[in-house]
Amino acid sequence: MKLFTTSQIALIDKFTIANEPIASINLMERAAHEIFKKLINIFSKDTKFVVIAGPGNNGGDGLAVARLLHNSKFTVRVFLADISGKFSNDCTTNFERLKLIPELKISIAKVTNALYFETNEVIIDALFGSGLTRTLNGFSAGIVKKINDSGCKVVSIDLPSGLFGEDNSNNDADAIVKADFTLSLQFPKIAFFFAENNKFTGKWFVLPIGLHQEIINSEPANYFYIDNEFARNILHVRNTFSHKGTYGHALLFAGSKGKMGAAVLASRACLRAGAGLLTTHVPKCGYEILQTTVTEAMASIDADENFITKLPQVDNYDAIGIGPGLGTENETKEFCKNLLINSSKPLVIDADGLNILSQQPELLNILPKNAVLTPHPKEFDRFAGNSESFYKRHLKAKLFAEKYQVYIVLKGAYTQVICPDGNCYFNSTGNPGMATGGSGDVLTGIILSFLAQGYGPLNASILGVFIHGLAGDLVAAENSQESVVAGDLIEMLGKSFKFLHSH
Repeated sequence: MKLFTTSQIALIDKFTIANEPIASINLMERAAHEIFKKLINIFSKDTKFVVIAGPGNNGGDGLAVARLLHNSKFTVRVFLADISGKFSNDCTTNFERLKLIPELKISIAKVTNALYFETNEVIIDALFGSGLTRTLNGFSAGIVKKINDSGCKVVSIDLPSGLFGEDNSNNDADAIVKADFTLSLQFPKIAFFFAENNKFTGKWFVLPIGLHQEIINSEPANYFYIDNEFARNILHVRNTFSHKGTYGHALLFAGSKGKMGAAVLASRACLRAGAGLLTTHVPKCGYEILQTTVTEAMASIDADENFITKLPQVDNYDAIGIGPGLGTENETKEFCKNLLINSSKPLVIDADGLNILSQQPELLNILPKNAVLTPHPKEFDRFAGNSESFYKRHLKAKLFAEKYQVYIVLKGAYTQVICPDGNCYFNSTGNPGMATGGSGDVLTGIILSFLAQGYGPLNASILGVFIHGLAGDLVAAENSQESVVAGDLIEMLGKSFKFLHSH
């Protein structure tokens, strides 16, 4: 799914109105019906609602929703905030429609003292939508504070009032509604994917409102959302006459004394994700562990007892992975340098491979073009510098990917696949249960597998994070988020592929 900036969405709205064609007030009515359907899905029939409507089209949405709720016998009342004495045409039209319902209580508020909430009410925040361009202050900020101090459940329409659609680095957190639910129209907003904004958006849903497909298809985008359809279209279909050589021979450098579990997890995940062959290079201490736990893998043994120190012949492999449990000994650092210099194979770097880059930043200049780096936020900060917010880290990752011509898989909720061309793909799968040791090693193995099978670095990363997160979701659904361990993800990969094929 394409993701658009709020200014682009405004253009898509206008195109829809002009080319469907549909009057803007009718498009608003369409949106209101979708919002209404979601509200009655979330809340019970005895819920009492209070709509806080602003002077623009977001307020018009809220007024239309109030009418629909009233017509369906919900208890609802309305505050219309008179911020400047001016109201949009569609907001005015919906206000006039509400005035035809004498039993519906409507207050026009010019000061915050006019606002009040009952503790059992659900507030529908329709104060400001995605058109906001400056931080709220004065009367508007006072309304937000009253909403946040109310103790009521809050549902925001399209965007929590006060939140910008993309960059909130310089916004005032005290002047943003803290919603329990956000009902976003047609598309997720880019701001939803950054951790600092979660306290404002709560749980968000995307509601289709029928914006024109022609403009959606033609409008360029730099952001994308990886959903089932997106991932399924990437997945290769296996040929009847294929053989193990068809699906590539992967080489994994992993493990050190005390960290062989990481090598085992990455190896098992690589094979379970479909690689035809896997050779795992380990120190001598890991030989018996690997051979007894991953019987399908071939073992390549380093000269050192406890660490990987020597670069074997790598030309005969289709893709290389490095990092899980590797350690950061001086000899291992020298081995990493030799690998970066001497291999042109598709490459994924994780864990201690990334830590070595942070300890020897000069190695960044010899990173192979199109290598895939899979840091969690702290690992990224170690080699790219600290960031004051998740959004600022995202911008820094975009610059890093462009400078070094690599792919950054920035792990976390909505894992980001950031490309050398500036594009970014947010993942839709995964859950907090996956915040457990070894989960990243599994992802490394999966991406390595896809690289060996002939997926390019972008599709290997996109499909890798999606399948990895999907496995976590299926495990959590079967058991619980609390009980997820990394090995469970590997065991669920088969069902993840099956789910993707069938949905």
